[in-house]
Amino acid sequence: MEHDIYRTFSDYLKERYGEKVYKLPVALPVSCPNRDGSCGNGGAGCTFCGSIGAGYENLPADMTITAQIAANKAHIIPKYKAKKFIPYFQNFSNTYVPLEKLRAWVQEAGAGEDIVAIYIATRPDCVSDKYLAMLREEADKLGMDICVELGLQSVNYHSLQKINRGHTLGEFIDAILRIKAYGLQSCAHLILNLPWDTMTDVVEDAKVLSALGVDQVKLHALYIVKGTEMARQYEAGELTLISREEYEARVINFLEHLSPDIVLQRIIGRAPETNTLFSNWHTGWWKIRDNITATMAAKGQYQGRLCKYLNGPAVRKFLSV
Repeated sequence: MEHDIYRTFSDYLKERYGEKVYKLPVALPVSCPNRDGSCGNGGAGCTFCGSIGAGYENLPADMTITAQIAANKAHIIPKYKAKKFIPYFQNFSNTYVPLEKLRAWVQEAGAGEDIVAIYIATRPDCVSDKYLAMLREEADKLGMDICVELGLQSVNYHSLQKINRGHTLGEFIDAILRIKAYGLQSCAHLILNLPWDTMTDVVEDAKVLSALGVDQVKLHALYIVKGTEMARQYEAGELTLISREEYEARVINFLEHLSPDIVLQRIIGRAPETNTLFSNWHTGWWKIRDNITATMAAKGQYQGRLCKYLNGPAVRKFLSV
């Protein structure tokens, strides 16, 4: 029996919406509770997070959502003949605003007939029933999907403390269960090479996401962004980073333990080298991706091959008699 190596985001979008769909990054004038002192260590933020967050390719946040979507379309449509789009509220914690402001942003982003979904990046401690009820209401009115993307980074709560994440695994579990209760989609972000994590943590990452029924996952390799606390630690020799080969092995092990139902938005990210001291072992992200898939194909490895730990594996022997 042949298996897909892993369930790609592009294939999922084609299946769900009938053709290729393009994500459009949208920057909003938002912050983060880990930056304003509401949680974490005195507003210092996560040790890996730079001043612009994750929005290296974003347009200015003072542009309207409509203007940002139009500008991104103007670039993408002629190049790719694109017809369907997903606005992605990308930077910082996009639900960390008054509820009605978020509602207005969702309504503005979903106004176009070529918009099929809205993706919203935030933190686990910024997910509330009232906000989710609003998102469910707006999704129904707009007739489209809404996916809430949560930065988890690791299930190892000791590592979360070391990066001053400001939340633990418990908040993530709570947020996912609430998102699922409202029928919204979910995505988890993970960094598989945090300096304190091991292969055991990577396998547990896959197990926790699978057990919770997360819909999608986005994998990152750790960037060392200039001007951050982690950059200081890196330059001081306080951090040890794993090799590219070890990262690739971690991704493969993660994928093999991950439920085959979960969609992979990506298995490695990218960041401009001008903003970083370390990014993807100074190798093109696509080379790392291609090597992972080639290795898995050559060895007969695939997503979900080792996902045998759910639904009471110890009692299966009594059910097969």
